[in-house]
Amino acid sequence: MQCSRSEPEVMNDHGCLVTESPSSRRTFGGRLVQLYSGLALYGFATALRVRANLGLDPWGAFHQGVSETIGIKFGTAIILVGAVILLLWIPLRQKPGLGTVSNIIVIGLATDVALMVVPDAHSWLLQLLCLVAGTALTGFAGAAYMGAGLGTGPRDGLMMGIVARTNWPVQRVRAGIELTVLAAGWLLGGAVGWGTIIHAVLIGPVLDRSMQLLAALGLGQDRPAKKSACSTVD
Repeated sequence: MQCSRSEPEVMNDHGCLVTESPSSRRTFGGRLVQLYSGLALYGFATALRVRANLGLDPWGAFHQGVSETIGIKFGTAIILVGAVILLLWIPLRQKPGLGTVSNIIVIGLATDVALMVVPDAHSWLLQLLCLVAGTALTGFAGAAYMGAGLGTGPRDGLMMGIVARTNWPVQRVRAGIELTVLAAGWLLGGAVGWGTIIHAVLIGPVLDRSMQLLAALGLGQDRPAKKSACSTVD
């Protein structure tokens, strides 16, 4: 009789029982490389979407609106907004990790560096190429830095904190935050257009496929154990 080998179960940082994946056994140094590579790539992808000039995602539009309103660089606006959001974690009792602080700083710096190198796209074809490439790289980069398992980003942490305090559905909280941020970004002069819609349609499937790919390579997040009672949202 053949018996299937079950993978060991361990407790993660949130107190949740998870099935240990190869990523759980990676070295801390390897996870750091994955974290910072993903964050730097995310900044480059953000710059591509900015140069497409077809409209940004809700947070991107807000960052652009803030940068234009107070006269600072786009990446500096990312850092400033991220720091303010991190302060909102205090009443929500969220605990930042290394990845949280790194997310704020590295993405902002990488975006500003990339914007100095990547020119504006002037033809319609180049605009579309920058938008699609930027969205695809955003999804892959997001999966990479989340897969390092060193802390959630400040914006996702804000959403998780509100969900934990209110017990409202995740989808409703995310939609409420992003619609509010999008409206504020538009009022401040941020770019909202067809690119905003295209990004919203593509980013979910791209992120999901990227996470599956990295998990298959042993570079993804742990899988929740089948009988775990944990309800933590990652």
